[in-house]
Amino acid sequence: MSSEYVVREATLGDVDVLAHHRAAMFHDMGKLPEVLVAAMADASSLFIARAMSDGEYHAWLASPAEDPGTIVAGAGLQLRAAMPTIRMDHGSTTIAHGAQGIIVNVYTEPAHRRHGVARLLMEHVIRHGRPKCPGGIVLHASDEGRPLYESLGFIPTNEMRLTARS
Repeated sequence: MSSEYVVREATLGDVDVLAHHRAAMFHDMGKLPEVLVAAMADASSLFIARAMSDGEYHAWLASPAEDPGTIVAGAGLQLRAAMPTIRMDHGSTTIAHGAQGIIVNVYTEPAHRRHGVARLLMEHVIRHGRPKCPGGIVLHASDEGRPLYESLGFIPTNEMRLTARS
């Protein structure tokens, strides 16, 4: 049950665990061979540290409530400049402009999957990300994550999108 977990915003001190999540996510999906896991984590650490320092990347981490020092899941939001685009929302067309967020690095350690922790993290990312992302929020869903994202209001397109009114 998700009430068994607590979520906090990540800091620069969490870069290594965030980089581990990114490498483990691709490895667990079968897209990153074991031989490249360490290199992916190293490259991700450099990027995440710079992007967090610049305010371009925000992340949240989940821990068991009884053991807040043990991180078992995380999710990130990368802010990026986006050209104005159109948004179809409930039959109405509007123009969206401003920063766009892309949700990345949603990862839960295997022993904690199917306990609601990814949903809890996504709710934090959405709540904190929406005000920062007037251009909308997108993500690229794994097959395993797609039902969760759709249940949170993401609309399948060539990307998954969360509209302002979802």
